[in-house]
Amino acid sequence: MTSFDAVAVARPDSSAWSLHALREYRLARLREQMMANDLAGMVLFDSVNLRYATDTTNMQVWGHHNPVRYAFVAAQGPVIVFDATTMLHLYEGFDLIDELRPCIPWTYFTAGPRFEENAKAWAATIADLVREHGGGNKRLGVDRINPFGVWALEREGIQVVEGQGIIEHARVIKSHDELCAMRCAIATAEDGMERMREGLHPGASEREVWSILHKRNIELGGEWLEGALFCSGPRTNPWFKEASDRRIENGDIVAFDTDLIGNYGYCADISRSWICGDAKPTAEQDYLYKTAIEHLDINMAMVKAGLTFGEFAEKSENLPDRFRRQQYVCAAHGIGMCDEYPQILYWRDYKNFGFDGVLEAGMTICVESYVGEVGGREGIKVEQQILVTEGGYELLSKYPIELLNSR
Repeated sequence: MTSFDAVAVARPDSSAWSLHALREYRLARLREQMMANDLAGMVLFDSVNLRYATDTTNMQVWGHHNPVRYAFVAAQGPVIVFDATTMLHLYEGFDLIDELRPCIPWTYFTAGPRFEENAKAWAATIADLVREHGGGNKRLGVDRINPFGVWALEREGIQVVEGQGIIEHARVIKSHDELCAMRCAIATAEDGMERMREGLHPGASEREVWSILHKRNIELGGEWLEGALFCSGPRTNPWFKEASDRRIENGDIVAFDTDLIGNYGYCADISRSWICGDAKPTAEQDYLYKTAIEHLDINMAMVKAGLTFGEFAEKSENLPDRFRRQQYVCAAHGIGMCDEYPQILYWRDYKNFGFDGVLEAGMTICVESYVGEVGGREGIKVEQQILVTEGGYELLSKYPIELLNSR
């Protein structure tokens, strides 16, 4: 791995891809799904959905738990973004936005005991837009909403439709320009991974090493990390322990999952496992690693357009019995601006909680593998990000997957 020019990652090459075309494609995809579901429009509160439809950002992580800003997207009409009056200047230059308006905040944080009163005022404003732009259609999709908002809209004669699934299906097929943006995010993640490996040494704490990825993501124009899945030695088994103050020892397995929201809001979801220091892998470490890679390779080899989720689920249940109790929560999942539809479960869970569908060309997914035995000392986590094609897949995550030593 070599480093690269941060500017080259942060800016689109106009001869190769277009940010404007990316924005137009995403809005068209959303409207296509809205028309297919007979919606007059949609209201979006979720930060990621707002980014998908309008490419705007404002304190994205804060907005996940304080849904103050929102957008109304008409199926055939304007895109209107609502935010605090002191923040409307943030939207200058976004060519797909037709109108900016002050928001009506009705979370308890912003409205206190007046939240129900404000919800009624908010609903009246949205209902007016549906009546104006819906052509008599009163069906409105909403991605995330408090029950008081639903009740207030219904009193206005609006039929509220669950909207998250609609936008998930819009997001599932990536355009050429989206794939270019995603490759930028992956390049940022993999540069950060290499710097983590350079900073990994016996005596360093898990948090010290993990912080290197945060830093590099911000330096190269990325946004945030969805978790802190970085662990070492006995903390790698079972999986899902987050970074701690534990001092990493020579010969420890170190495993991590980037969960990185990088350039242009796209996610790089890549897992690797390394050996700290200059120690050679033990026989057990080598076996765990080879088992995880074999599992990953078998499952990735199945991927192609036309494969059903059920077929994938059934055939992916191929780990040795001793590792199945602690295998990963899913065999694969969609990826885009975050973990996205679909999540494809292993067969043991698919029968109770899974759903069927078909892999399509243009979908981007992550294929997962975790190998760690109940009561064992360590585990191995690996994951690849890929593009589904008609005849198979294209590997998007390029960082070496070998059980490497730290630099």
